[in-house]
Amino acid sequence: MTSPDPDGPLAEQLLRFTRRVHRIQKRHLQQCGLGVTPAQSRLLRTLAHYGSPPRMADLAERLEVVPRAVTTLVDGLEASGKVRRAPDPTNRRVIRIELTDDGRKALRELHGARRSAAEEILAPLTDEQRAVLGELLDTLIDGGAERSC
Repeated sequence: MTSPDPDGPLAEQLLRFTRRVHRIQKRHLQQCGLGVTPAQSRLLRTLAHYGSPPRMADLAERLEVVPRAVTTLVDGLEASGKVRRAPDPTNRRVIRIELTDDGRKALRELHGARRSAAEEILAPLTDEQRAVLGELLDTLIDGGAERSC
């Protein structure tokens, strides 16, 4: 006879909460009307953290996806004018990805949409509960070395 998994219900709650966060963020992204998918939003946010325009391979590594996935995301963002491909000034075989002015504007709007989503998600909590949740999340984010399955 196997003993019940004490972390099972907690793991299920975490999965359900994660799905809820994604669903609410997606709705807020759609409401801001930018026509940006959650994956494109993530690429834009990642791109904004670079001091100079990165290569596609750099983005793929940072996003932990295959390069082909970045190509597809960049294609969509380039078509909407939010990013552009630019040749590397020192190596003509390398293409860099730059944010455009429209991309920077979109980032500001996306930030507002994410903030609205966070406010909706956290609305049921008191200030004290939010502080406790913040501490717990910091512990989970920073805690221990990653373990494999």
